[in-house]
Amino acid sequence: QWATIRIEKGVKKPQPQMLKTPAANGIIERDETPMEKEIARLHRVDFEFSDIFYFCRKGFEAIVEDEVTQRFSSEELVSWNLLTRTNVNFHYISLRLTIVWVIGVVVRYCFLLPLRFTLAAIGITSMIVGTTMVGQLPNSSVKNYLSEVVHLTCSRILVRALSGTIHYHNKENKPQKGGICVANHTSPIDAIILTNDGCYAMVGQVHGGLMGVIQRAAVKACPHVWFERSEIKDRHLVTKRLREHVVDKSKLPILIFPEGTCINNTSVMMFKKGSFEIGGTIYPVAIKYDPQFGDAFWNSSKYNIVSYLLRIMTSWAIVCNVWYMPPMVRKEGEDAVQFANRVRSAIARQGGLTELPWDGGLKRAKVKDTFKEEQQKNYSKMLVRNGSIG
Repeated sequence: QWATIRIEKGVKKPQPQMLKTPAANGIIERDETPMEKEIARLHRVDFEFSDIFYFCRKGFEAIVEDEVTQRFSSEELVSWNLLTRTNVNFHYISLRLTIVWVIGVVVRYCFLLPLRFTLAAIGITSMIVGTTMVGQLPNSSVKNYLSEVVHLTCSRILVRALSGTIHYHNKENKPQKGGICVANHTSPIDAIILTNDGCYAMVGQVHGGLMGVIQRAAVKACPHVWFERSEIKDRHLVTKRLREHVVDKSKLPILIFPEGTCINNTSVMMFKKGSFEIGGTIYPVAIKYDPQFGDAFWNSSKYNIVSYLLRIMTSWAIVCNVWYMPPMVRKEGEDAVQFANRVRSAIARQGGLTELPWDGGLKRAKVKDTFKEEQQKNYSKMLVRNGSIG
């Protein structure tokens, strides 16, 4: 905050408003009027060349500020948190601030990082050893109890390794056995943040390396659902296995991140409908990180998992709020897509996040032709309707 005030007082020329406004608010003012009403202002029947202006303006808006692509880059801060020197607002300001930053680097890398690395090693080793030992026991209530103790203990050690400060709200709404917990997705540590307060059955793809060792050990003690790469592409097989899990009310609630990719803590993007076709009760959870202490977002297209973990383990801390929300069930006549959108809207409102209809898969892929065709069809229908009226 001191650095921010220093910039505002010391600058000779007035700064553009875009530098003082959080990125979530946008740098341009968009008109959210539907296409039908927008074009109706220009004419009432048939095609006219003036229609081109609408599509040109939308194209320029997307070029100036793409509301999708910016969700896959780190959240812009209002004030510098001494963790990076690359922010356009907070380059070199004064010798005093530079000295403070250097001291912070020494503290974070020479004192906090070794401590956190040690705790992380203890937590991971305990998880592998503990779940392997519990997995040797016969299925019983004792095994389930010990499995939950191991998962909770190890998760809490790992949270301490991140200097995690987590505030859980409305614990009376915590997911129950036989249910499905769905949450917005910002980071791979989302799962650890949630298991720090309760046990879940994880759903995910089988990995190799250290992650694969952890998965194979954990599934012996807890009914996690892991899929091979070839299986996870079979939506019907995935739905079948998840439905079998939910039917058994003695099993832990399934934890699913329906976005399918990490979003930068400012938005909630389209939920995949598969999680909402299973049936059962949905327990929505909203997760919101405080970027002032560290950036929890994982930009997987820019950083590998090792680089990402190094970044968060050399930040000041991981601070976040978790809201357990009232359970939701599918209404009569509501399809899976509508149900998914309703749950997503509830999570966005609770977490103070922007709700976007776009697929998170756009992080690595181009816009599907079906999206373009949908706009073309809407425009064609509008012309036909207006023509019939005329």
